[in-house]
Amino acid sequence: MANLTSMSGFILMGFSDDRKFQILHGLLFLVMYLLALTGNLLIFTITTLDHCLHSPMYYFLKHLSLLDLCFISVTVPQSIVNSLMDNGYISLGQCILQVFFFIALASSEVAILTVMSYDRYVAICQPLQYETIMDPCTCRHAVIAVWIAGGLSGLMHTAINFSIPLCGERVIHHFFCDVPQMLKLACSYEFINEIAVATFTTSTAFICLISIVLSYIHIFSTVLRIPSAEGRIKVFSTCLPHLFVVTFFLSAASFEFLRLPSDSQSGMDLMFSIVYTVLPPTLNPVIYSLRNEAMKASLRKVLSKQEFAQRKMYLKAIFKL
Repeated sequence: MANLTSMSGFILMGFSDDRKFQILHGLLFLVMYLLALTGNLLIFTITTLDHCLHSPMYYFLKHLSLLDLCFISVTVPQSIVNSLMDNGYISLGQCILQVFFFIALASSEVAILTVMSYDRYVAICQPLQYETIMDPCTCRHAVIAVWIAGGLSGLMHTAINFSIPLCGERVIHHFFCDVPQMLKLACSYEFINEIAVATFTTSTAFICLISIVLSYIHIFSTVLRIPSAEGRIKVFSTCLPHLFVVTFFLSAASFEFLRLPSDSQSGMDLMFSIVYTVLPPTLNPVIYSLRNEAMKASLRKVLSKQEFAQRKMYLKAIFKL
């Protein structure tokens, strides 16, 4: 550890120094990553291929799946490699890219969840004007704005975070280059600009949260006036998964970013970081497709087409013989 102050990269401490726990962590993350990869790719493929799912709600869901796919790919593969290879080193360039894409994609995820809540508000509270308000052009502009806003947020955090002079050993008590943990390495009173940017980002996220809450207050007040119990259940089945995802993601992320950086990383801190970095991309495909009959029907259709194509190719191969 003597030359840690002179190296250009960082050491990620991960979850444990015990080799058995490192291998277990690497394998568990590998399983979760493969599940997230499969689920989100499946949703992205289904919502792209099935013309019945080309409505605004599924258009935004497709981009959420793409964001989740990118989001989990920023941190988890590097952590898997570090755990299985017993090497926590990450270069400065890798750390810069990791911070940029992590902040950019997290910000974009908050933005797309806000857009999705507005889409549900218009669909349920203003159904006669839905096609006019949420026309394809508006949806495209909303998604473009989501990606641009995330990119700008990531750029601000990265530029300011890596312009701060670092003091002491370059050891990060986390499994990725986490900004709150990296602030511990900053020289005294040198990270005031990062705190200002973090405050601005947090305020923006809070505005998004207020927008989501207001949207759902109007949605629930409208749903409760629906006379048919079947109609209420149908509306709740499309809204509750989104509300669960929003609550799950924002509550864990808020805990991580609003707390002050401490001298050590507790097990609870690491658990919360897993909750908002690994679990949402893994669980979102299940949450959005489990109670959604249109998604399940489309999945069966796509799988049956693939099976039919495979059988057709198999028969052709037999006849050629």
